[in-house]
Amino acid sequence: MNENAAWTADREALKEALPPLTPHEALVEATRCLMCFDAPCTHACPTHIDIPKFIKKIYTGNLRGSARTILESNLLGATCARVCPVQELCEGACVLGSEHKPIAIGRLQRFAMDYIYCKGADVFAKAAPTGKKVAVVGGGPAGLSCAGELAKRGHEVTLFEKREYAGGLSTFGIIGLREPVVIALAEVEMIERLGVRVETHREIGKDLQLAELQSNFGAVFLGLGLGATPNLGIPGEEQILDGLDYIEQSKMNGHALKVGKNVVVIGAGNTAIDCATIAKRLGAEHVTMIYRRTASEMTAYPHEYDFIKKEGVRFEFLSQPIRVHVKNGVVAGLECVHMVLGPKDASGRPAPRPVEGSHFVIEGDQVVKAIGQEKSSLAARLNLKLHRGYIAVDETLQTSLPGVYAGGDCIRAVGAASTVMAVQDGKIAARAIHERLVGRG
Repeated sequence: MNENAAWTADREALKEALPPLTPHEALVEATRCLMCFDAPCTHACPTHIDIPKFIKKIYTGNLRGSARTILESNLLGATCARVCPVQELCEGACVLGSEHKPIAIGRLQRFAMDYIYCKGADVFAKAAPTGKKVAVVGGGPAGLSCAGELAKRGHEVTLFEKREYAGGLSTFGIIGLREPVVIALAEVEMIERLGVRVETHREIGKDLQLAELQSNFGAVFLGLGLGATPNLGIPGEEQILDGLDYIEQSKMNGHALKVGKNVVVIGAGNTAIDCATIAKRLGAEHVTMIYRRTASEMTAYPHEYDFIKKEGVRFEFLSQPIRVHVKNGVVAGLECVHMVLGPKDASGRPAPRPVEGSHFVIEGDQVVKAIGQEKSSLAARLNLKLHRGYIAVDETLQTSLPGVYAGGDCIRAVGAASTVMAVQDGKIAARAIHERLVGRG
């Protein structure tokens, strides 16, 4: 198989898990909605999309109006339709879920959003300019949401992104099975059409300085995300691949991603499951996930755990990696030790401790780690007040520096980090910035 054919096969293996609804399927699903007054699904959505309203517009054939309803609450509606844990949020709150099948809210939202993107339609007209300038640092979901909401209000927004493309983890760090890169980039283009200027390869602390931004703009929003994957501190760690890099290569340059025959993934969150999925679907014969606690303490969503088990991935729970075995410069296995759970630690979960003399080796020719990300060190260098290592903000998401706001994973000291929460952060900050610049009303 030549390189182009291999890349095509890889893309096919990692194409979106669910096909788009046909118009007939969408209509049938929309008719099932009870159009609840004070709908629980809307309350369960962090961005508070009026879900019965957008579904009713699908039912009446007004797909542009349906998309507008979504975008009025969530400018990244196409991404969130794909990556939101709807089972835990809107669909989990559906009143039909207790005795019947909940409405497929995520797939209906995707149907409406795909319609306008396929048509190349924009649902918002540019607002009259206010003459006020805002800088947004970071092109992830929080930054894009904040930038777009401010542009809708007529402000001149410049978004600075350190990478070659904006979109953050939606572009680079979410498996194509859930969100193809073209969807993330289409949303970036939509934000640009609202009037946002996107400057790539611009990084704060390097060619951008916060003091300069404060001087040149009326307000600054920081969507800094998190830092690198932390080190395990074990011998042979230099042979371990970073999980986020693994996902990025599968999306951006899949034919260059070399997948082992026996792959070991360290971690049990959603990113780890994405890595295991990539390995399994791109040809690994055996994939094993290593986690030092039990399935009950996994940070992955339950539906993701169910999914990966069906993919044929094996789990080694209560196991802690302690050494990468290397022979002739090639990974040969991962040495682990069995663990037992003790009292709860700072995370609120039982703390694992090693069982003496319980070492064992898992054979493998590739090891990938996906154990979360470190808190951004940039926040401290910017002289921002921190809370548990995250940027401290008030109820309007203003930091300890007046006129400087922050949102997304970099402030998520409490609660799970997610795309939809980052989008809502951008909305909250944009509202506060607007009121600061032009007053209430």
